[in-house]
Parts: sequence; structure tokens; C-alpha cells
Amino acid sequence: MPAIVTPKELGYRMPAEWEVHEATWLSWPHDLETWGSQLSALEETYVEIIMHLVEGEKVHVLVEDEKSEAHVWGKLKQKGITKNVFIRQIQTDSPWIRDYGPLFLVGVSKKLAFSNWIFNAWGRKYPAFQKDDQVPEKIGQILKVEEFKADIVLEGGAIDVNGLGTALATKECHLNPNRNPNLSRKEIERCLDDFLGIRHVIWLEKGIEGDDTDGHVDEVARFVGPRTVIAALEWNQRSRNFGILKRNWEQLSESRDQDGNSLSVISLPMPESMEVDGKLLAASYVNFYIANKAVLVPMFQKKSDKIALGIFKDIFPDRKVVGISAVPLIYGLGAFHCITQQQPKI
Repeated sequence: MPAIVTPKELGYRMPAEWEVHEATWLSWPHDLETWGSQLSALEETYVEIIMHLVEGEKVHVLVEDEKSEAHVWGKLKQKGITKNVFIRQIQTDSPWIRDYGPLFLVGVSKKLAFSNWIFNAWGRKYPAFQKDDQVPEKIGQILKVEEFKADIVLEGGAIDVNGLGTALATKECHLNPNRNPNLSRKEIERCLDDFLGIRHVIWLEKGIEGDDTDGHVDEVARFVGPRTVIAALEWNQRSRNFGILKRNWEQLSESRDQDGNSLSVISLPMPESMEVDGKLLAASYVNFYIANKAVLVPMFQKKSDKIALGIFKDIFPDRKVVGISAVPLIYGLGAFHCITQQQPKI
């Protein structure tokens, strides 16, 4: 049997989020069981997000059927959004396309491809995920680009890359027995290298409390430049996240990139605590999204919102920094990075 040729061997890599996009992919929310009375407000949030994205790139929106497509078009046209939007009838279980969508790759020959990983609903926490797991292949068929199947469980929000070979990740997520119980850390690193071009992983210990993904890194630390990381810090010493985020920040301050260069670490406050029925919600400004012309920052109706926006404006002077309420989303346990997936321009 011939050996599998990996994307890395063919010169492919996963670009950083700030590199130029051809498009952003979204999945329109539809699950009443999850969202209930929040669904209408959530739809308005999606319209606002799309309004800012189309200023700089195409937007592909996955919907359930013809009725859903007509509904979404109606919402968009009410706001005058008619250009740069493409509605795709691909059924989903959830809107979290960051985690189950294709992880796009670019090659040295300027070709687009994608890696397709196993999605098991964050360690089989939810019964419905089969539709989500089929999304990458269906998107690949639309784009007519090469697919590389990685036979391990991985969610897109569990890694963050600088596009040059380094990724951020947490041990809590990747080494959780509900993902790949038979794989060692070295074996996971080898797979990330083969299928994404990641040759250096900075392993943080944990994510924040209340995160049902078992510690996705896109809630605690993200690259905002080749050697610059923005990391959440909790200033309330009574918070359950205080020690976790302090350790992560200290570790990042001592970490180096793929070439041995030290990192610049920018601290970002956590919003004041948000709870439902005594359960802490995983609200974090780190779950932002970098588009071609805008940076979409989740707002939580807290005093810290203004501070977070100011920090992002300093980091991204050439992009429009937009604060959008993420309150409807956070009740479903995610924010803007969780619902977006970038397609790089080639």
C-alpha cells in the first residue's frame, strides 16, 4: 500500500488569520432547543457580523434548506446587504463552524486545499454532530479543492497559528481522553505538522472555567502577529480563572516561536463574571475574529468592554475594530471566533 502524501510534503501550510482572506464561512443558527428565546436576537447578531465582513471579503452562509435560504436573504436585504454574500444549502447541527469546518491550507504553488479532521462534538458531549462532521467535505466539493483527511479528532478552536509554523494549544483539550485517547502528545504534534505545517507547539495547561470544549485556546490566548500574542488575564483574585490565566500568561512570556525568538505578550482583561443558574459562562474577549477590513470583538455589556476595545484598536490600527454584543451567543457557550472560518486568498 503506498504511503500517504501529507500536505506538509506538498508544501502546504495553515495561514495566520490576519493574512488576506478570500472569504469567511458561517453557519446560520437554527437550533431552538439550544437558543430558545435568544434565537431572534442571535440572528440580528449574525446580520451585523455579515454587514461588517462583506466590506472586505466574500461571505458564505450555510443554511438548512430553501425555506431557510429565503429567510436569511430576507434578513440581509432588510439591512441592504446584497453583495458578496453566498447562501449554501448545507445542513448543520450547530453554528460552531470554527470547530467542525475545513482548516484551509495554502501551498507554495498558490493552490488552495484543506485538511478535514474528525469532529466528535467536543468529546461526544452532544448527541447530534454527524451533519457538522460532513461539512468540510461538502464545502470542498463546492470549491473544488483538494482534501486531506486527518484521522484524528481536532477542533479548529483548539489551535491558533502564526502562519510560520507555531501553534498555541492547551494540554487540557488535546490530551483529554475524550478526543484521542490512544495518541501521545508527540503523536498529536506530528499530525499537526503533517496536516497543517505546525512544527512547534506552545502547550498551555488549561482553558477557562465554564468552557465545555475542555479548554479551547481561542478563549485564552491568540496570535495577533508573527511573534505577538494577546492573552487573557483575570484581575479578580477571587475568580476561578485567576490562577489559570496567570500561569498561562507567565508561560507565554517565557515561550519562543519556531525560530527560537521570544514572544511579545499583550494582556487583555476578562469581562466581569457572567453566570446562569450558578454556572460560570466562558465569556472572553479573546474570542475575536480578524477579517480583511475589520476586527470583530465580542462585547458583554460589562465595564471592561471599553478597555478591551481600546487594546484591540492599538493592535490593529489598519483595521476597523468593531464591538458587537455577544450576549446571545455566549448563552450557547461561544462567541465570534467560534462561528467563523476563514478561507485564505491565493
